[in-house]
Formats: sequence, C-alpha cells, structure tokens
Amino acid sequence: MLILASASPSRRQMLTNAGLDFAVELSGVDEDEAKRSLLAEKASAQDVAETLAELKAVRVSRRRPEAMVIGADSTLACEGRLFDKPPTMAAAREQLLALSGQTHELCSSVVVAKAGGRLWHHNERARLTMRAFDEAFLDTYLARAGEGITSSVGAYHLEGVGAHLFSRIEGDYFTILGLPLLPLLSFLANHGIGLEKAA
Repeated sequence: MLILASASPSRRQMLTNAGLDFAVELSGVDEDEAKRSLLAEKASAQDVAETLAELKAVRVSRRRPEAMVIGADSTLACEGRLFDKPPTMAAAREQLLALSGQTHELCSSVVVAKAGGRLWHHNERARLTMRAFDEAFLDTYLARAGEGITSSVGAYHLEGVGAHLFSRIEGDYFTILGLPLLPLLSFLANHGIGLEKAA
C-alpha cells in the first residue's frame, strides 16, 4: 500500500498522472511550529524541507506501519529570506513584489517512511528567475491566478498562469511543482511499486 502524506493538489496530481495507486492521509504535523523551531536553530532552506517531509511521512507511517508513506515539502529562499505559503492574497502580492526581478531557490524534498522510520529520501533544488513586472501586471496575474496560489510557496503555480512570471528556470520541472518525482519513481520501482504492478 502506498500513502501520500500531503494535502497538496499538485503532488496528488503528479502521482495520479504517473499511474500510481495510492491513498492520501494527512499527517497532522504542525508545520508552522516545526518550521519556527528549525529556523531558530538556523536550519537551511533544504534542511527545513527535508525535516518537514520526514515529520509528515513518519507520523503517518506510525499509524500505518504496513504502508510505504510519501512525505514531501518545499521551501523557497531569496536573498537570505525564507518564504512561506502566503496566508492571504495581500500577502501573496507582497511576496511577488519582493521576488520580482530576482532569482530564488526552490528546495523540494521527498521522504519515504515505513514502519515508523525513514526508509529513503531525496532532495533537489531549482533556481527560478522572475521577470521584473509592474503592479498593473501583478494585479492582472493575481486576478487570473485566484486564491489557489495561497496554497503554494511563492504564490505561483508554474503549471498555470504562474509561468508568465518567469524569465528563466534551471532545474527539474517536477521539483518545482513540489515533488522530485523521477527519483521517487525509481525508488518505488526498486521496491515493486510502479506501472508493472499497476497493470
């Protein structure tokens, strides 16, 4: 049995599109509290993503020890500042103004847990450069993108109208969407989970 310990629609969609049979079970981890604690310890953006992914996977794995549980998390850092999911559209606007014309780093981490312990993990980074845009463009973007962007670190969905924000992208597309999918699929295939077993 395969479980995704994430509420992320894009992560769910990636696994569905890859043809995997899985269930979704939320971890209940207080991500904000965990993140505050990690940042107080001066953890890097990558360490924050990996630790949160592990906390989510292990928490669900303790409840469902027979399953392979996937946890994932992404962080965004720009000029030493770590960005969170914006709680409101006003906060999304502020974030995007801060990122306009800048290059930021997106760190995505995936952890697989079983029987309450971490079995495997993988981290990837991507660098994204936003084009410089004016407030009129930003207002149009926010109106077109809608409230859904508040569920995404950086306030954009690259797979949608968020693509208009960028002038350059370096890195794996799936990583930018929030899940290093190809390494995960390789790991799962090595453990008998994949298309061969789904048919």
